[in-house]
Amino acid sequence: MDQDSHCTAERELLEVVSRITTSSTTSPSDEEGNKTNAEISCQVRKDDTQDSSSTLSPNSSMTTKELQEYWRNEKRQCKEIKLLFEIPSTRIVENNLSKYVMYKIIILQTGSFDSNKSVIERRYSDFEKLHRNLLEEFSEEMEDVTFPKKSLTGNFTEEIINERKLAFKDYLRLIYSMKYIRRSKKFIDFLTRPELQEAYGCLRGGQYSKALEILLEVIGLQERLTRGNPVAIVPTLCAIVVCHKDLENPASAFEFGEKALSRLLVHTSHRYYIPLLEIMITLAYELGKDFLSLQEKLEEWKTKKDPIRVCTLKELAVREYVR
Repeated sequence: MDQDSHCTAERELLEVVSRITTSSTTSPSDEEGNKTNAEISCQVRKDDTQDSSSTLSPNSSMTTKELQEYWRNEKRQCKEIKLLFEIPSTRIVENNLSKYVMYKIIILQTGSFDSNKSVIERRYSDFEKLHRNLLEEFSEEMEDVTFPKKSLTGNFTEEIINERKLAFKDYLRLIYSMKYIRRSKKFIDFLTRPELQEAYGCLRGGQYSKALEILLEVIGLQERLTRGNPVAIVPTLCAIVVCHKDLENPASAFEFGEKALSRLLVHTSHRYYIPLLEIMITLAYELGKDFLSLQEKLEEWKTKKDPIRVCTLKELAVREYVR
């Protein structure tokens, strides 16, 4: 292929990527008028992807600026969005020291077999901290992402609050459309950490029903966010096991224990593996299930490792999210 053909093909790729990026930031009014963008899905047609990958690659004919733009656009290519963000309402919180707005965020989880939603609340300073943290790690990806600035006055007027509701909704949708960001710990922590901290605080205080209620609300969202790293939700699953067991729900405890154990079969050195095996043996015996296979796994592990004191599952759980 000659140089002119290379340049033409490269321009076509940049136009395709530009169209994709533009579609991911469609305004609310555009969404209502175009059903294909109703869920803010950024999709690349398979044929387009195959054609571009088979004919294009960064080459010596590109200038330095063109090469930087090429890789920047490559990083920004969007995948189909499986979480949708809405901010339907706010509330103003006042105390003796401060006054701030809490933004209610509804996270719709869409999939082929299920449809669920999570509801969380975050304040302006939480969004501001998230943006600052993401800029530290993803400066190139975030360079065109605008963040609503704080005003010196008028922060609590209805007009400003409504503007920020729309801005934060678009902000979350846009950064979630970027693969590197939506898989980052900083973004996942923003959506789940406050609720998990509350749940573990209840667990440490013996409020197992309240802790379980929060954990069950968070686990679906956490699982969706960490799909590429299934081990990441093992602590949450094990906390649910502890809550169910202390609430004398052995069948439910065993069910969630199986989910956690399936994620650790190739991670037997994980700190939760042996404590989980031990509690699963107890639960299986109580429920009249097969516990011998679990016992064999435990004995096999003991023969390979030096005898050490292992914490119980509950002891591990209460240590999570200790401030």
